[in-house]
Amino acid sequence: MDKLDTEILNEIQWTFPLVSKPFDVIAKKFQISSNEVKSRLIQLKRKGVLRQLSAIFDTRKLGYTSSLIAMEIEPDKLEHIAYQINKHPGVSHNYEREHQFNLWFTLAVPPGSNLEKELEKFSKLNGIKKTRMLPTLQLFKIGVKLDMVDDKKHEVKPSEEKKEITNVKFVATEKDKEFIRELQKDMEIVDRPFEKAAKNLAMTEEQIFENLHHYEEIGVMRRYAAILRHREAGFTANGMIVWKVPEERISEVGNKLGAFPQVSHCYERPVYPDWPYNVFSMIHCKSFDEAGEVAGQIQKQINVDEYKILFSSREFKKTRVEYFVEHEFNIEETITA
Repeated sequence: MDKLDTEILNEIQWTFPLVSKPFDVIAKKFQISSNEVKSRLIQLKRKGVLRQLSAIFDTRKLGYTSSLIAMEIEPDKLEHIAYQINKHPGVSHNYEREHQFNLWFTLAVPPGSNLEKELEKFSKLNGIKKTRMLPTLQLFKIGVKLDMVDDKKHEVKPSEEKKEITNVKFVATEKDKEFIRELQKDMEIVDRPFEKAAKNLAMTEEQIFENLHHYEEIGVMRRYAAILRHREAGFTANGMIVWKVPEERISEVGNKLGAFPQVSHCYERPVYPDWPYNVFSMIHCKSFDEAGEVAGQIQKQINVDEYKILFSSREFKKTRVEYFVEHEFNIEETITA
């Protein structure tokens, strides 16, 4: 990647133009041709750096139930169990982490399904010693934006403002589901990338944009943007920092953590006798030393003494949950050891 590649990737992670010819808008900003923008993005896809360009929807707003799951697995059975768990269509992220709880994955189920029953399906796998459900109790931030331009690094300080959304109850109609199924697809790098979706939905491109803006305003869509593959983009030290925060300070600390540009995700999660950490934050760095330094600088500013960084040592699965694709969420499917 050259400097222009990284500048373009930064731009489209933060915001993507919701217009008929978005690559023309990007080209104008960087004073290059639309064809060059498209050519660069196609190459970045081929290299595996650019994973997807699409609408990013909010799991909970769509009525899905999800949880982070931590498991302690017998080391010699870890890989086998991880791949069995990957077969579940509701598992989107699955990592080995350096801890007694050595397997961490997210599990999401559609409206009408029972998360505990889905999790119970894994109990027949031989080698699982402990399982801990860690659902979100409070969401402080979600949104990965990898800063690709080294000379534009943000200071490690809580400088981001929280995005305001209009809080309304949303129950997806069949028309909403059809729209979401279409717009969650990876965008084609062509002159008018929204034209195909508009045709499939019997809508105009303008109606597509109106819908997307409305979904964003009410929090159903978090943003329309590029998603990168961390490791291929050079961010090899992906650290989950878990904090033991006094109960009366959880909201204060969580909101402050969420304002750090270096933090991509921040949640309150439940504690257990063998797991005392109640606030989780994710950082993505280019080295373990950098991650340790970032964590230390954050710690000084939030004034929480007890914390750990759990790095992902192996990535078993990383994908997007496909919403309202019912045949892929067959909860009757058995998962065998």
